[in-house]
Parts: sequence; structure tokens; C-alpha cells
Amino acid sequence: MARQKGIIKLQGQMGGISFYKSQQDGFLAREKGGVDADRIKNDPNFERTRENGAEFGRAGAAGKLLRTALRALLINIADSRMTSRLTREMVKVIQADATNIRGQRNVIDGEAELLNGFEFNLDGKLGSTFFAPFTPTIDRPSGNLSIDVPDYIPGNMIGAPQGATHFRLIAAGVEVDFEAGSYVVTTSATPEVVLGPQTEAALTLTNAVTPASTKPLFAAFGIEFLQFVNGAYYPLKNGVYNALALVAVDGGV
Repeated sequence: MARQKGIIKLQGQMGGISFYKSQQDGFLAREKGGVDADRIKNDPNFERTRENGAEFGRAGAAGKLLRTALRALLINIADSRMTSRLTREMVKVIQADATNIRGQRNVIDGEAELLNGFEFNLDGKLGSTFFAPFTPTIDRPSGNLSIDVPDYIPGNMIGAPQGATHFRLIAAGVEVDFEAGSYVVTTSATPEVVLGPQTEAALTLTNAVTPASTKPLFAAFGIEFLQFVNGAYYPLKNGVYNALALVAVDGGV
């Protein structure tokens, strides 16, 4: 892979070279190559490649389903590489499947708990933004996924970006059926809170999914920053500093 220089930037193919634009790295060029697709599909020598491809595709689909379930919160909370990072973690979940053979391993029989702690925005990590203690709880029999936050002082316990005047805490409870490609999700949020020296009372954000579900359950927790101007609240810099993370995961029974 080579970086294009000069005034004229090319896109497309020419002389066996592919020219393209990467969102992260700008205009690039690389030599066209690779193995014939039919050979990869049928040649016994590429059996491992087919197995890896099947599992990678399964990981991508699982990651997309989880992202879709959390879309209401992710609209303002995500970095440009979040999709690829989540797919990479989903691959690890699938590879932890000790039940099925290679190529047939899946999320259900893997270790979904490996996703616990996943940060959806590396530019605004929850662990580097919200310093107050909190306790996530997944109560599978009741279907309640809760985040308990004791008393805290925003000015001491929140690393707010410049320009923010207020914030709100957000949470989601997600039940995902990776086999059927469906999900149940509920979200909650606090009212807007001023970033100041006041003591905020203890609170609990509870989101309910299907009681006694056997599917993987995910509790997400985060913070959104706002700016109060002329009586209205505005998202700060399109949410680039907002944080959201998976804080508890139960892989199912």
C-alpha cells in the first residue's frame, strides 16, 4: 500500500494498480492481486481460508446486530474505527466456542462475556470520563439491567471537555438473539445536569428486557455532554467526546 502524492488524486484501476480513498488515511494505491475467487471457494488448499471467512462474516453480522440495537445511543457516540474494532472482538468471542468445529463456531456457543468493557468511542472512553463509582447488575429472572450510581460531585468526578456546561448519564439494556437476528432494547437517561460543585443524589438507571430470557444480555452505560445556550441544550461538537461502554455482559444459558 502506498500513499498518493501530488495535486491530482486518482480513484479506480490503471495498469494493475488500484487507486482508492481511505477515510482514515487519505488517497492510497496498491497493486491489484489475490487468488481467483472460484479457487478459494473450491480448492481444498483453501479450506482454512473458507473457515476463517465464514467465521469472520458471522462476527461482522453479530457486531452489526449489536450496533443496530444500540443505534439510539450510538448516533452521537462512536469513533470512525468502532465497527472494525467491534468485529475484531466478535471474532474473539466466536473463536472461544469450544463446542463447534472450525468454520461453524458462533457467538451463542462462544464467550460473549469477552465483550465486557468494550468502549464504543476511543476518543471519549467512559473510564477516562466518568470517575464516580457505579455498579452494573444483570438480573436475568426479572429481565432488569441496572446501573447504580451513588452520590457524586460532577465537578470532581467527570472529565468534561471544554465548552460543556451540562451532561446526562445514559444506559441501555439489550437482549440479542444472534441466531434469529433480532433484539430487544430499552434505554434510559438522567435529566440534564449542570457540571458544577453540587452533590448529585444516588440514582439507578434500569432497563427491562424479556424476563427469564436465555439470550445474551448486555448492559451499556455512558455520558453525553451538552452546552446550554439561550435556554436550549445543544450536543457538544457532534458528540465526539461522548462515552458509551458495555459494563456488564451475560452470555446466556
